[in-house]
Amino acid sequence: MEQEMAEFLPLNRGSKMEDSERQTFSLIPIKSRKKGGLITMPFIIANEALENVASYGLLPNMTFYLMREYRMGFTTTQNLLFFWSAATNFLPIVGAVVADSYLGRFLTIGLGSIFSFLGTVVLWLTAMIPKARPPPCNQLGQACKSTTTSQYMLLVFSFLLMSIGAGGIRPCSLAFGANQFDNGGSNPKKHTVLESFFAWYYTSSIVSVLIALTGIVYLQDRLGWKIGFGVPAILMFLSALFFFLASPFYIKPKVRSNVFASFKQVLVVACKNRKLRYPNQNSDYHHKNGSGPQVPTDKLRFLNKACIIKSPEDVKLNGVAANPWNVCTVEQVEELKALIRVMPLWSTGIMISINLSQSSFPLLQAQSMNRHLTKGFQIPAGSFGMFLMVALTIWVLLYDRVMLPLASKIKGRPVRLKPIVRMGLGIFVSCMSMVVSGIIEHIRRRRAISEGLLNNSQGLVEMSAMWLIIPNSLNGIAEALNAIGATEFYYSDLPKSMSSIASALYGLGMAVANLLASVVLSAVDKYTKGEGKESWISSNINKGHYEYYYWLLALMTGFNLLYFLVCCWQYGPSVDVDITMRMMEPSDDEIDLPQKKKSTPDLNSC
Repeated sequence: MEQEMAEFLPLNRGSKMEDSERQTFSLIPIKSRKKGGLITMPFIIANEALENVASYGLLPNMTFYLMREYRMGFTTTQNLLFFWSAATNFLPIVGAVVADSYLGRFLTIGLGSIFSFLGTVVLWLTAMIPKARPPPCNQLGQACKSTTTSQYMLLVFSFLLMSIGAGGIRPCSLAFGANQFDNGGSNPKKHTVLESFFAWYYTSSIVSVLIALTGIVYLQDRLGWKIGFGVPAILMFLSALFFFLASPFYIKPKVRSNVFASFKQVLVVACKNRKLRYPNQNSDYHHKNGSGPQVPTDKLRFLNKACIIKSPEDVKLNGVAANPWNVCTVEQVEELKALIRVMPLWSTGIMISINLSQSSFPLLQAQSMNRHLTKGFQIPAGSFGMFLMVALTIWVLLYDRVMLPLASKIKGRPVRLKPIVRMGLGIFVSCMSMVVSGIIEHIRRRRAISEGLLNNSQGLVEMSAMWLIIPNSLNGIAEALNAIGATEFYYSDLPKSMSSIASALYGLGMAVANLLASVVLSAVDKYTKGEGKESWISSNINKGHYEYYYWLLALMTGFNLLYFLVCCWQYGPSVDVDITMRMMEPSDDEIDLPQKKKSTPDLNSC
């Protein structure tokens, strides 16, 4: 045994090691250590999952916290939450650009984790420090003190920090995880391992949101805001800790070029060349060396002038542009065209996102209804959103494992709904959800009035809150159809080099929807109230007419469905590819844009 140990310990050789020998020996473990792989998967998934629990667990009951502790009106509360959600959905796009062009994904996720932790701590301090929020109302009839500017700014500051944190973590986490399996070699098991990682990633995301909507909400209801906000802060600390612990094992890709700079170049060069005539020869267009498109398509033809070669000096001997601000490649032009073409269809998803963002209305409805499952247990009002996630999960499983195999067996050939078809079905189901929500609220309000609760918004109506499961389930199915279908559509119809933009488009739609939802809410509040007339969206749920608001959203969604059909006809047939296979394709520099055949618009594509 001692002889075997002596072979591994040079100090027992009987002679002193040379400095170079000692240096080589000390470097052996470092050189032999492999980076990336399965060992990094738990840390990346834990970081994302704990961030989800912390952030999603704060939102459901935030309406109660702002209305009770800060004494905000319902419209003010909802608008503030809309702005917070808009920032949380928009900043991931900024985070994706920063990660890809400047900091890299590792540093962006790390900084995002720190910002999210600081945001949850500041929010926890608003519950811990009495002077951080308005004092309780005096029972002697004196007017309640309103929120001061400093108290309001501290609250908004906590929201801003958490939004910045989400902007760093959410757009980079999945892509950074996929990078850990890109070790440069040809691994035949790479496809299987990546599929396993994606499955665990999305499963953990769903489970973490369900835990947030049940566990964190339950803590807030039973143990108060100090514990309810303290636990997310602890979870966010663990999220950052786990991520940094695995730092020596990560593969950290270098930053890439900014795709938005490429779009800017195309627009600038096309504007500069606006007076040029279109060339008759294909060789007058600048393109990458390889099998990519040699000639730009005729759609959005005015952009083709960006890739016209004006003189031989514009292109070097190696085929690279001498000045990218004088001539662009056909690939750059086609990338911008692809993005412009999908934008009308992207805009059709904004309305469904507006419907999904109406979280405060079901919260107040559930609070006023019977939520008991047994005599000793009732579902927290903020936990009813979990039924949306449950319905979404069940629908995806049924669609993928039951409906498609059954339809394929009946037809005798593989059957699947195109992503663009699912997008349209999602809009229709969302419209039905708003109609059903209005009907349930109409019945609830009539019962509240008949029971003498018109002036008592805190009174309990003798009506089961389980009726709210129906619209929540419809919303879950609508999101499963539209969101997943839209993401597949973006990935399949946009070039591989724009995959980061494809993943960010849905979040951008949510951000725009939150801002527009605030505009709609404020407009309804302004134009439906008057002298002696209560607003549709009054803070007193029994005096308002929430059902009218739901039906207004349903009407707007109906018009949006017609708009979707027009956009679908205008777009024409879409590409239909496997997303998982698309994500396994070579890197951006190794891939060329697919050449789409010209075809006339066909309503069958919808």
